[in-house]
Amino acid sequence: MKKNIIYLLTLFVAISACSDDFTELPAIGSLSDEEVQNEDGVELLLIGAYSTLDGIRNNLSGNGFAASGDNWWFDVIADDAHKGSTDGDQADLFEMEVYNWTTANPYVLGKWSSIFAGVNRANAVIALIATIEGADLNAQLAEARFLRGHFNFELQRIYGNVPYISEDDYANTEFNQTNSGPIWDEIEADFQFAVDNLPDSQGLPGKPSSWTAKAYLGKVYLQQNEWTAAFDLLEDVINNGPYSLNSEFLANFESEGENSSEAVFSIQFTADSGQSLNGNIGGVLNFPNPGPFGSCCGFYQPSQDLVNAFQTDVDGLPLLDTFNEANNDVTNDYGIEDEDAFTPHTGPLDPRLDYTVGRRGIDYNGYGTFPGHSWIRATFSDISGPYLPAKNVYQSGDSDNQGTGAWGQQHSGINYHIIRFADVLLMGAEAAVETNDLASALTWVNLVRNRAKNMEYVQNEAGDADAANYVIEPYTSFDDQAFARKAVRHERRLELGMEGHRLFDLRRWGNSVEVINEYIVNESRTITNFGTKANTFEAKHDMLPIPLTAIDLSGGILEQNPGY
Repeated sequence: MKKNIIYLLTLFVAISACSDDFTELPAIGSLSDEEVQNEDGVELLLIGAYSTLDGIRNNLSGNGFAASGDNWWFDVIADDAHKGSTDGDQADLFEMEVYNWTTANPYVLGKWSSIFAGVNRANAVIALIATIEGADLNAQLAEARFLRGHFNFELQRIYGNVPYISEDDYANTEFNQTNSGPIWDEIEADFQFAVDNLPDSQGLPGKPSSWTAKAYLGKVYLQQNEWTAAFDLLEDVINNGPYSLNSEFLANFESEGENSSEAVFSIQFTADSGQSLNGNIGGVLNFPNPGPFGSCCGFYQPSQDLVNAFQTDVDGLPLLDTFNEANNDVTNDYGIEDEDAFTPHTGPLDPRLDYTVGRRGIDYNGYGTFPGHSWIRATFSDISGPYLPAKNVYQSGDSDNQGTGAWGQQHSGINYHIIRFADVLLMGAEAAVETNDLASALTWVNLVRNRAKNMEYVQNEAGDADAANYVIEPYTSFDDQAFARKAVRHERRLELGMEGHRLFDLRRWGNSVEVINEYIVNESRTITNFGTKANTFEAKHDMLPIPLTAIDLSGGILEQNPGY
C-alpha cells in the first residue's frame, strides 16, 4: 500500500505536466479539486486515510506518543504494564499510570486529536465519492466507511460520549457537533456497509475484506455485550472465513509472519532505512535501554501481575484463582544487580510468557540471556519493575523490521495487529460462553492453547533444552458457565498480553475497578513503592475525560464525562 502512494503521486505529476499552460497548475505539492474528482483521486485520499491508522500526522495536538495506533499506553493504565523508564520521563504518562488524571493531560488530547484526524480523512473520501458521477466506487466507499468505523470505535470505547462527524458535516465544515451519547449505531452501520460491499479478498495486504469487516463488526457487538449478534458473526468468520492460526506464536511478531493467515487487520509498518516515516513512530520509546543493542528508551515494562498470570499447575492449566496470591509470585530480580546471585523461577509456566516478557536468566528475543538490571533504564526507586517488553521488539536477525535513529529510537517495522485470528477465536469463545454454548467456547480456546503447546519453546543458552519449566495443556472440559467465563477471560490475557487490549477487555467485563485496585496491592509486593504512588482506580476512569482543549474550542458545546 505504501508503494501505491509513490505511484499515485507520480501519476498526478504526469497529469499536471500535460497541461498547456503551467500557470493554471495548482501550487507544487497540491492538487486542484478537479484533479482529484476521479478514481485516482479517491485512491490517493483513501491512502491518506489508511496512513492515520498509526496515529501519526502533521501538526499533532497534545502528546505525540499518545497518538500511537497500537494503544500501548492503555496497557499502562491497566494491569499489564508500567510506563517504564524513570518516573520523571514522560511525567504526563506517569500521571496516567497512577490514576491522577486531569482533563488537560496531553495524553488525553493526543489520542483524541489523532483519532479525529482519521475520521476526517475517511470522511474526505466519502464526501469526494459523493461528487463523482459515472464511476463505480462502491468498493472504495466501503473501505472508507470501514476506516471511519474503526476510528469511531476507538473514540467510543476510549472516551464514551463523543460527537459524531458525518460526511455531510465534513463537507459543510460543521465539525462542532454535540456529544450527547454513544455513537454505536453509526459505527455498526459503517461496518455493516463494509460487510455488504467489500470483496471477499483483497490484492494488497492491509486492506480489509468483507471477512475483515465481519470480524470487526463482531468485535463492536462484543464490546457492547450484544452476545448473540457477536457470536453469529464471529462463528461465521471462524468456520467459513479465510483465517487460521500460524503454527508458531512468534510468527505474529516477526517479518516472515506478517500478513499471514492469522492477520485479520493490521497496521502496515515498514522499516526502510534509518528512521522510516512508515515505521512505528508512536512506539519508539518502547525498547530496552540500553539493552542488547543500545536502543532507547526503556518504556512499556510488563507488570509482575501479568507475569504471574502465566503460571500453570502440574497439569498445564492456568492458576485461575491463585496465580496472584501472596507468596506465589514468579521469581524476579527486582532490587538486585547483575552480579548478585539469582535463580529464575522453577515452577511450571505457560511457554507464551517468554515470547511476551523479557526476564532475567532467559534468552531475550535471540539476543542472548537477559543479564538483569543492566538492561533496565529505571532505578529501583522508580515504579517500572524488572521486566522488558518482547512482542514489540524485533527478534535478533530480523533486520527487515529494524529501523534505528540517531539517539537510539527505533522506528520498528513490526506490523501491529488490530485484530488477529487468535483474538477472533477468543472473542468468539467469550460470546459463546455468554450464550451458554460451552462446547464452542471450549473448542476455540483449545485451538489457541494447542498452538501454544505445540509451538517451539524458548531454549536455554546452550540450545539443548527449554529455557524454563514450560507446561501447558488444553482444557478437558468447561463444566459450567462461571468456570468457562473465567477461563476465556484469562486466556485472552495470556494470548494477547502487551498488545493493547487489556484495558478494553476490563471495561467490557465491568470489573476494572475491582481488578485494577487489587493489582495495585499485589504489584506492591514486588515494587514496594508502587502502592504509595498509585491512587485508587475509580469508576470514572472507565472513560478518559473529554480533553479540556476540545471543550474550550467547541465553545462549551462538548460536555465533560461524569466525574471530571
